[in-house]
Amino acid sequence: MDQALLDDVLSLPAKDLWPRVFDWAWTLWSTPMADGGEYSKLVERERSIAPLDNLLSGSAWELWDAFGTAAPKTSAAVQHFWQTTAGGKAVLVLDALSLREAAWLLEQAEARGFQLHGARATASEIPPNTTPFAKALGFSQRSVLAHGAGSSSVLPGAQTETSDLPFADCKALVPTHPDVFFWHHWPDERMHKLAEHSGGYRTLVKESAELLRSDDFWGFVETLTTGRRLVITSDHGYANVAMFPDVEHKAQAQALKTTFKSGRNASGDTPPDLAHWVPPLTRQLSNEHGDWSLVLGRKKWKSQGGYPTLAHGGLSLLEVAVPFIELSRV
Repeated sequence: MDQALLDDVLSLPAKDLWPRVFDWAWTLWSTPMADGGEYSKLVERERSIAPLDNLLSGSAWELWDAFGTAAPKTSAAVQHFWQTTAGGKAVLVLDALSLREAAWLLEQAEARGFQLHGARATASEIPPNTTPFAKALGFSQRSVLAHGAGSSSVLPGAQTETSDLPFADCKALVPTHPDVFFWHHWPDERMHKLAEHSGGYRTLVKESAELLRSDDFWGFVETLTTGRRLVITSDHGYANVAMFPDVEHKAQAQALKTTFKSGRNASGDTPPDLAHWVPPLTRQLSNEHGDWSLVLGRKKWKSQGGYPTLAHGGLSLLEVAVPFIELSRV
């Protein structure tokens, strides 16, 4: 872990600190990985980011209050790309794509002859869920994008689509229109299914590496980049909650369980039995998406049926940071 960054967390104002955090995270997670050692390398990177997560939740939790205005938001980056790109353009949102997958996208883009115009980490909405991101881009929810029905004042002229079909089948769904916004449900749907299993993360890593290196996926990308510059990004990331420690304090664990069940956020104000702990267990944040109580940092608790091993919606770095990759065909 970068000691200078840890020092900056305790000294820099939020407007300077959050961009620094995202730059550091991108450098860590976009570094290439050798084929075959992905799981071990990702676990190593997960462990290396834990001290920063713990500092942001255990000492510098007030920085989260400014996250929405200080962090480099994905929704703002998408709008800027849309408004400033001349000619054809496309955005591919891969639901719940995290920084973990960035290295494979960059590796394959280079190997397959795409031109990279920019690559960085950007920030989700708060809470880091699907609907807030859709609303930030002018859509009421993800489902309205189906069959070209989506309409957004901030993405004028966009022909929209959303699907959970295999990527090979999605090629036929790409409109012939020059401006396309396509939201795919992978890996979110797969992540939630695997969250019920103790080995879900290992399986998701293996499947993600194979899929993002596949001809099916890159054939879909090739279709999207035919006459268009493309951004690949996401609405939010996800947490490998299996690596989070259990909350051992019984009163704390019960309060978290009562408020969040097996989730990572809840709408409304933080209940009194959660609000008085120091360091805090949660953070109360209010923005254009409403008032939300969010689980702060790396923690889980015993829950009936088991706490999911993979999840999103809380305040940890891999839940709120996503890739933002801009490319075109040479």
